[in-house]
This record gives sequence, C-alpha cells and structure tokens, in this order.
Amino acid sequence: MNNSYRNSYQNVYQLISWHRYKEALKEAEQLMREEPEDPDVFALIAQIYFLMDEYEKALHWVVESMKREPDNRLAWYVRVGVYYETKNEKAFEEALPQALRIDPYEEHYYFLQANMLSRKGKIKEAKEQLEHALELQPESPTFLAMMSYLEALQGNRAESNRLDRRAVQYDAEVPQALLYLAWAASVRGDYKLQETYMRTAVRLKPNEKQYRDEYLESLQQGQLLYRIVLWPVKLLRRMKPWQIFLSWIIAWALFKPLIVVFIVLYIFTHWITRGIVHVRVFGWRRS
Repeated sequence: MNNSYRNSYQNVYQLISWHRYKEALKEAEQLMREEPEDPDVFALIAQIYFLMDEYEKALHWVVESMKREPDNRLAWYVRVGVYYETKNEKAFEEALPQALRIDPYEEHYYFLQANMLSRKGKIKEAKEQLEHALELQPESPTFLAMMSYLEALQGNRAESNRLDRRAVQYDAEVPQALLYLAWAASVRGDYKLQETYMRTAVRLKPNEKQYRDEYLESLQQGQLLYRIVLWPVKLLRRMKPWQIFLSWIIAWALFKPLIVVFIVLYIFTHWITRGIVHVRVFGWRRS
C-alpha cells in the first residue's frame, strides 16, 4: 500500500468520524477504482452503508469483500452488526461464532450478544457475555452502564449504583452509556436521575429519535400518578409469558370490573401525563 493510498484510507476514516458518510463513500469508491480487488475497500464501503442504516447495501458489499477474503475482519463485523440491528436473530446467532473465530478479542461481539440475551429476559447469561466484554475493555462506560442496568434488573441496587458511578467517572458524555444508566435509574426508582441522564443524551445527540422518545418517557415517569398506575405494568414485564397469560385469565374471571377500570385508568393517565410532559417541553403550541 503506497503512501497516497494509505492517506486516502485515513481520509475516509476521518470523514466517518465526522459523520460525513456521503463524502466518505465517494472517497471509498475512488479507492475501489484504484484497487478493484482489495477486500478491505469493499468492507469499508459496507461499513459506511451500515453507518447510514442502509443495511441491504451493507450486506451486498460484505459479500463482495468475502468473495475476495472470506475471513475479512471488518466484513464480518459489519455482517454481525447488520443482523443485530435488523433483529435477524437466527442469522446473528449463526454469524457470531464465525466472527469470534476470526477476531476473538472484539469486545463488541460480546456486548451485542449480551443485548440479545437481555431482550429475551436471560439476564444471568447476558451478564456472563458482558463480563467477557469488560475483561477486554474494563473502562468502557457503555459496558459498565449496561452492567449497571442488568444488576438493577436483578434487584442488586447497591452494585447497580456502584457501576453507575464508575461509568460516569470514566466518561459522563457517552450517549449510549447514558441510555443504559437512565434505564438502570428507572428500574431502581430514581426517576430524577433517569431524567437527568436522558436530558444529557438528547443534548449530545439531538437528532436521535430513540433518545428524544426516552427523554419524554423519563419526564412522564417523573409524574407520580403515572408511576402508581404503571406499577402493575412493570410487574407484568418481569413475568414469563405463561405467567402473564394465566394471571390475566384468573384476574378476568375474579375481578372483571376492576380490570376494566384499571385499563381505562391506565389509558387516561398515560395521555394526561403525556399532555403534561408535552406542555412542559414544548409549551402550549401544537407539535
């Protein structure tokens, strides 16, 4: 690789770091014209499309890279990431062992696996995967924040708080870490801290819809009436599907009028508190 080609590579990554993806793509396509058989260039283009959320195009360029180098690390990284983001669980589970074989020290793979397991409610298994990630990168605020969230889900309040402090100590302005810390604070019942974390995350990433939605939800959860009505819903989320189904059958058979009242009250409270939050954030104007 000559100096000019190497410099062009560095320019692409610089543009990526600035989130100037379209410009980065043009630079990468120029690299491809110069070296049409370089698998790293194809993988680089795949990475850019992945960052642009154009997942089909990202997978196309992953395939092109792997045709030339089946074990290309970046191509596998993008492939696993695409399957994760598109919630293609089967493909993700099939690709992950191969990606780890190629790069067993990529901590992000363990982090993604932990997320996938936590979505299924497998908190113990998720913690085991996250511990692998922390062994490789013990000072990652995102990994520590997620572990704080998992500990909170298991009712380990003191450990969750300790991990919260460690994450903030390393870096208090990582949006993804702030999201996990907000979730952990919510589970612990610290709604003011949850709101603080999400306010900071929105300030750092104002165009990220998930962060805006989570911030509005944190404001809503700050309303006492909403928290009172939400309590049974939060309890249901901790139950297994068959337990929820059985509970609803019993409750409907024994307390049918109360169930109807609760549903109506929940809907009423949801929209009333949402209206309060809307006025607090946006004023009386229409959204």
